[in-house]
Amino acid sequence: MAQVKVYTDGGASGNPGPGGYGAVMLAGKHRKELSGAFRLTTNNRMELLAVIVALETLKKPDTDVTIYSDSKYVVDAVKKNWVFGWVKKNFKNKKNPDLWKRFLKIYAVHKVEFVWVKGHAGNEFNEVADRLAVSAYADGILPLEIDEAYERLSGQKSLDLPSEE
Repeated sequence: MAQVKVYTDGGASGNPGPGGYGAVMLAGKHRKELSGAFRLTTNNRMELLAVIVALETLKKPDTDVTIYSDSKYVVDAVKKNWVFGWVKKNFKNKKNPDLWKRFLKIYAVHKVEFVWVKGHAGNEFNEVADRLAVSAYADGILPLEIDEAYERLSGQKSLDLPSEE
């Protein structure tokens, strides 16, 4: 059975503002880096999306995965079982229900454990994930996607960037 370590991070400049996520996936001698960027989003959405994208990247069901994240929002929601209570209440008055539902779907496919790590504390792969997240939206290399659910639910639209339609 495969064992994978995943280091994730997300961020947004302005919160809300342009944002990105990064993930470093390690399995034996293999390493994969993932990142993406959005024109208008929040840091919590990007923290959660980093976890989701990493889990969705795994090819084999029932993979043992340890997620290392500096996001108390994500780690506590799962480890303290808050998200499962939110499901029972249909996410009433909770933020990011679209992403939490997507997370729960892929979470059920694997054996996932969460470990909170202190951000910006010298953890090599957490630092790499952070750099991936920041460069995804700040370097102008990746196209900034539209976080449609966030923009629709918040009623906000980016003032700085034209629509990519």
